[in-house]
Amino acid sequence: MALLPSGFFSNSDVARRFLQPRNLLVYGHDVVMAFAAFLAAFFLRLGNESLQRPEVFQMAAVFAAVAAVVYLFTGIYRHVWEYVSAKDAGNILRTATVVVLVFLPAWFFVARLEALPRSMPFISWFALVMFLAGPRLLYRMIRDRHMHNTAVGAPGSTPILLIGAGPEAENFIRARAGSYHILGMLTARGDRVGQVIHGVEVLGRNEDLPRVVADLDSKERRPQKLILVGRDVPGETVQMLLSLAEQAGCPLERVIVRQDHVQRPMPIAIEDLLGRPQSDLNRQAMAAMIGGRRVLVTGAGGSIGAELVRQISAAGPSHLTLVDNGEFNLYSIDMEVRQRHVALSCATLLADVRDGALMKDIVARETPDIVFHAAALKHVPMVELNPLEGLLTNAVGTRNVADACVAGGVGVMVLISTDKAVNPSNVMGASKRVAEIYCQAADLRGIGTRFVTVRFGNVLGSAGSVVPLFRKQLETGGPLTVTHPDIERFFMTTHEAVELVLQAAALGPGRNDEGAIYVLDMGKPVKIMDLARDMIRLAGKTAEIGIQITGLRPGEKLSEELFHGQEPPVATDMAGVLIARPRTVEHAVIAAKLAALDDACRRRDEPAAMALLTDLVPELRRSGHGPVGKSHLKVIK
Repeated sequence: MALLPSGFFSNSDVARRFLQPRNLLVYGHDVVMAFAAFLAAFFLRLGNESLQRPEVFQMAAVFAAVAAVVYLFTGIYRHVWEYVSAKDAGNILRTATVVVLVFLPAWFFVARLEALPRSMPFISWFALVMFLAGPRLLYRMIRDRHMHNTAVGAPGSTPILLIGAGPEAENFIRARAGSYHILGMLTARGDRVGQVIHGVEVLGRNEDLPRVVADLDSKERRPQKLILVGRDVPGETVQMLLSLAEQAGCPLERVIVRQDHVQRPMPIAIEDLLGRPQSDLNRQAMAAMIGGRRVLVTGAGGSIGAELVRQISAAGPSHLTLVDNGEFNLYSIDMEVRQRHVALSCATLLADVRDGALMKDIVARETPDIVFHAAALKHVPMVELNPLEGLLTNAVGTRNVADACVAGGVGVMVLISTDKAVNPSNVMGASKRVAEIYCQAADLRGIGTRFVTVRFGNVLGSAGSVVPLFRKQLETGGPLTVTHPDIERFFMTTHEAVELVLQAAALGPGRNDEGAIYVLDMGKPVKIMDLARDMIRLAGKTAEIGIQITGLRPGEKLSEELFHGQEPPVATDMAGVLIARPRTVEHAVIAAKLAALDDACRRRDEPAAMALLTDLVPELRRSGHGPVGKSHLKVIK
């Protein structure tokens, strides 16, 4: 083991990967190939007489020893031969170059380069490349031939038609061809029609799907499934393909292909129909913001908070603090993080953001560099029924966390807000607007902590949202309940929302946008009626389940907005992120009003609390409560 780099076995993950039987076998093969390549190079240079000189074998042994060490650093033994690619070829070239460059000084140290012809470094380099690449390419060719035979006609396998004819389709054929009889492919690109990938022909464009299926059916080669391959396929495209698949009488499934990893095909989900092309994110800035930093997340067990924790923990923080007042949700995300990231330093704290003294104590003890504040009560009808609880958590709780960040010298606090804060019609939205105002005012003070507020709409599949409700209603036989035929909402997947939150958090503090609100580009709003119809359609229960209109709930609007009239949207250089210009008040004023609101809520004086809320948010129009008065707060333009 003397050839292993220092500390090799102190890293358990590296050692475990190295000691895998397959990796050890390939490693030994490559070391032997280095020895053989050097002998072959000498034979090419000097002929048979080279093999009669003992120093040649000594040099070959040193060459192989050098290669053995270099392999540990380049990791060439870990690359799967079945999927050898141009990237692997580059690694082989790089490995061979390093081996030759390290061998020369090593042999100089042993024998001052005696008996080594000048051309040997070049010949041995070519020989090593051939001896490493040759077996891999041969194995790949044998496998590809078998894969080709399987793809074009394996008996007993499921006949399918692929939708997509790019690199992801090629990866799918390589990885899963043995499970399917691939009859052909469709593509969005007309110039691909008639071309062949691994023996599978591109039979037409996507819109030709019904015709292609009919042609295959006439030849008794009807596909049992249509499989869409690709990432970031727009929801409109999936909608169109689903309609065409229904015309053709074939079920449509989807598979995600990432490099050599191919997931199992799954039925089309509602997220696929609402999906949008992935934004071009600055992942380096996001990783730099989190990597090596101490991070705290409130509401860590909620839908957004848990996804924040997943993405933050994957970015390598030095310490992660999870805060939530829900025991089971906090336990669940804590277990998930500890299983995925065993070595991550993590603290899990049951705490309520309503307790200002406790928040200051937690921040002082945990000393986070960044705080993500996701704790909130978000269910509109529930907060309408319990307005004081919503105000204490959403408004007063945000003030408590913000003040704790300032007192603890936190560098950045990120507030997660909602589109319901714009022209609110309910207490939940108004309470989040108060939270925005306080953080905007605190940011404009410029006292050390930067406050980044991020506003977005509904998150698909989050707890208490419409998609889980529809799924439950489908399971129980319906009907699906919609409050109004014209109601519509903005939707975004949890993963995309959190990625854009991290994008804004990473780039926001470096900009001169104090007090601004970062608004995620939610695309076009979706009618809930259309969402309900699509979910019934995907479940294959169009004839069985209907839709029932139940009437708007307390505090519910037909449409949500992302910008107030006094917040003209401004484009940024961050893909998927816009800016709402500041519309805030003096910090001393909002602080005094929030203190009074805190006192009224804790005294259970609802009339006083609502009067203060309407003073803070004059645009509030609660259902059945009529217009509110003008605000006495001074607005900073």
